[in-house]
Amino acid sequence: MTQATKSYQATGLNAVVGASTASLKASTLSSLSGINTITQRMRLLALNALIEASHAGVHGAGFSVVAQEVRNVSGEIEQLATALATNLGSGVDTLTEAVGRLAAEARSERCVDLALNAIEIIDRNLYERTCDVRWWATDAAVVDCAADPTEDARAHASHRLGVILSSYTVYLDLWLCSLDGRVIANGRPDRFHVRDRDVRAEPWFERARRLASGDEFAVADVGRCAGLNGAQTATYAASVRENGEASGRPLGYLAIHFDWEPQARAVVEGVRLAADERTRSRVLLLDAENRVIACSKGKGILSERYPLRTDGAAQGTYVDAGGRLVAFHATPGYETYRGLGWRGVIEQEPN
Repeated sequence: MTQATKSYQATGLNAVVGASTASLKASTLSSLSGINTITQRMRLLALNALIEASHAGVHGAGFSVVAQEVRNVSGEIEQLATALATNLGSGVDTLTEAVGRLAAEARSERCVDLALNAIEIIDRNLYERTCDVRWWATDAAVVDCAADPTEDARAHASHRLGVILSSYTVYLDLWLCSLDGRVIANGRPDRFHVRDRDVRAEPWFERARRLASGDEFAVADVGRCAGLNGAQTATYAASVRENGEASGRPLGYLAIHFDWEPQARAVVEGVRLAADERTRSRVLLLDAENRVIACSKGKGILSERYPLRTDGAAQGTYVDAGGRLVAFHATPGYETYRGLGWRGVIEQEPN
């Protein structure tokens, strides 16, 4: 049984038990009210009997004893009914509170699981990007162009990068760059006019220059790329090396621009929330600096810094000052990809 299933069951249990205990309490209190009415009538009858017995004198002495006993019994019944009502109310309230706590705990655990699910999906996706960039950096056309960027070589490399792009819809463009930071070929020259663009100031280029071998990769934080018309991108880079060998001499760098916005939106909007939860929830991806890099509501992306409180924990929940449940989970990484310190977050308004 999955945690999500347990949570749904606990939430349903809370509703069922709440309704059942309320019905039981109302039914029992109604019955106790009837008992109290009967005991009051018994006491009144006993009082009338005592009065009549006193009028009868010595002949009513025996009836007076019976009437007094009836009066005593009615008093005991009334005391028992009062105690039962008190104990029942306390017990039902305790049960309702316990089930409420169970449902709240299950809701919290489920939201943590959903936050983990969101960050795991994006990690698995980005792991593939790290494989792609290192693989394509060994492509013969890419290596030849980096080694000797003649016009023919640049045209051939652009064609080859275009062929790759035709099979991968998650990229905006692929850029082959020289060691001195100029774009010498790209896969979509008809759409993005970046040939000879200077990329030395780009964070991914600076990190790519520090790569020790072709087995390594560099990545920049999600941001908007001016060369791609301001689109949101996650850029991965690898060094192009002599003969396509991991230990070969560096010849240039390949940068692949992951089309971040639609891919990330699909992840956060695809989290499996119930219909009533979706309207009062925000699913977020945060980078290592708690900057919002994806949001199911489409707000604050790349501009909001979320006030997440983790207290050093990799996962957890808390209720913020606004009464919202906040559940979070840090990236666990995937395969050889350790992640970038990102977190998945579920922010949920109270019912």
